[in-house]
Amino acid sequence: MEIIGATTLLLIACIFFILLSITQARKQKKKGKLPPGPAPLPILGNILQLNGKEVVKSLNKLSEKYGPVYTIHMGMDPVVVLCSCDAVKEALIDNAEDFGARGHMPLLDRINSGGHGVVGSNGERWKQLRRFSLMTLRNFGMGKRSIEHRIQEEAQFLTEEFRKSNDRPLDPTFYISKAVSNVICSVVFGDRFEYEDKDFLKLLGLFNEIFKGFSSVWGQEKDIPETEFHMEGIVNTTFDLFGAGTETVSTTLRYGLMILLKHPDVEERIHQEIDKVIGGDRAPCIEDRSRMPYMDAVIHEIQRFIDLLPMGIPHKVTRDLKFRDFYIPQGTTIYPILSSVLQDPKQFKYPHEFNPGHFLDDQGKFSRNDGFMPFSSGKRICLGEGLARMELFLFFTTILQNFSLRSPVDIEELDLTPLMSGFGNVPRYYQLCLIPR
Repeated sequence: MEIIGATTLLLIACIFFILLSITQARKQKKKGKLPPGPAPLPILGNILQLNGKEVVKSLNKLSEKYGPVYTIHMGMDPVVVLCSCDAVKEALIDNAEDFGARGHMPLLDRINSGGHGVVGSNGERWKQLRRFSLMTLRNFGMGKRSIEHRIQEEAQFLTEEFRKSNDRPLDPTFYISKAVSNVICSVVFGDRFEYEDKDFLKLLGLFNEIFKGFSSVWGQEKDIPETEFHMEGIVNTTFDLFGAGTETVSTTLRYGLMILLKHPDVEERIHQEIDKVIGGDRAPCIEDRSRMPYMDAVIHEIQRFIDLLPMGIPHKVTRDLKFRDFYIPQGTTIYPILSSVLQDPKQFKYPHEFNPGHFLDDQGKFSRNDGFMPFSSGKRICLGEGLARMELFLFFTTILQNFSLRSPVDIEELDLTPLMSGFGNVPRYYQLCLIPR
């Protein structure tokens, strides 16, 4: 009798959710047609069709069948996926206001109290926090010589730390994290930490684990209430600056050095350009970038190739709207797949290969590309883009001015595929030797 009762309840529950799904579908049909997509299961939606370890590959595979704009369901909620350079640009740039709200990410909400930081907030709160962040960064030297001097100083500290290795193999992970984080510390606190400071190392370890956690977490939308600007927003925005400003840049540097180990011909050409433009008697400065097209192209290609945040950060639409002949209801979660932009074959001749030529013209001059979107685009473009670009150029150039890179293992053994891939691509751990030049 108990078995019959349990079976009956299960059958009733299934019928209820099927009817609920049909009702929601009919309501949606009256309003308009969502982009096409795979048929969702009751309750689960399309979650079983997404490989948890390779979510982005699963999403790209679905786009081959349903097109560059399609719908999946996370549970009962529809999620619209944008999966090409043209589709992402049309949404985030051409319709920036309509696609300008932040979607929900469960882990991000737990970290910064439900959308109180500049990354996860919406509405008036987000506008005020973004204005505050930009003003603060400018006041502390963003775009000015003062912040450049701080990066140059930290790059020299990093160089001296590397020299202590005496050509022995080392894992660069925390060396680079310390240096990059100290740039943010100098902006926020006006001071830097010593590399052996235990509290500092604990903080860096926390950020590293958070980034790994993000690499396997993504969720569907829920409304975030809008509240006025307050101290909690300042605290969480500061946390956002540390997390985003440390882990993204340091991971790019770490991944980039591994790529250069794998491509010694690229490293050699960089050395030649550094010797010609800078020499060895002064520190690199940001003005050198315009005279170093190959270095600039290599850094852009590193960012494109590693595809650091392949899924981007979720958006949501701010009103009911028509997009490419489809209807998208207000509040719908949008996933602009940055991986599909950075690897769009219409934009890049060799989308899955590392090739600095993607950013060079026939005369060897630096050439911009519309498919370069590692910082996202539109109203939610990364507010630290300028700082990150300056850091990447000065750190990479200073390291390669002072050292030649050598791998303690055969370069054929170096694996450039990510250790983890989800929200973020996390590089595999490796060691390198830094040989003074």
